[in-house]
Amino acid sequence: MSRLGKKPVTAPKGVKVSINGQTVEVEGPKGKLSRTFPDVVRLSWSEDEKAVNVAVDEKDLSVPANRAMWGTARALIANMMEGASAGFSKTLEIVGVGWGAQLQGQKLVLKLGYANPVEVDVPQGVNVSVEKQIVKVEGSDKHAVGQFCAVVRSKRKPEPYNGKGIKYSGEVIKKKQGKQFGS
Repeated sequence: MSRLGKKPVTAPKGVKVSINGQTVEVEGPKGKLSRTFPDVVRLSWSEDEKAVNVAVDEKDLSVPANRAMWGTARALIANMMEGASAGFSKTLEIVGVGWGAQLQGQKLVLKLGYANPVEVDVPQGVNVSVEKQIVKVEGSDKHAVGQFCAVVRSKRKPEPYNGKGIKYSGEVIKKKQGKQFGS
């Protein structure tokens, strides 16, 4: 039994939730999100609690993937509600002399010490703002924000000797000792 899956997901103020079969649509001040869940998961709306209840039939609990989907579905719905009401944001830092980022329309142009600048397309529903060497990514979809940040970071991961590269704000890069010359 999923302890977390049993808990209802309460809708924050200003968020509208509609359930059509296996599709959940959440609309709030930050945007509109929709997701379809597998048939194993039963979704219901409780009007008196203003919450979504997620359940799985007893006969389906013998399959581990079905038990896992119970808690996963609840977590995804909770993230949808949080994203529609408050949104998600991540900050990336570009560390390196002469390195930086620039926003040109729907493309993020990165200067990362390569011969040519690297261009990354900004997906729909994700807002990007750039200040010198700090890139702030915001959006209502947690997956889209995290995936875009991971793609940008993969263009030049931080290296352990000088610490140069793209890192998340607050991420600690363990430095390694370089070669020592002479004795």
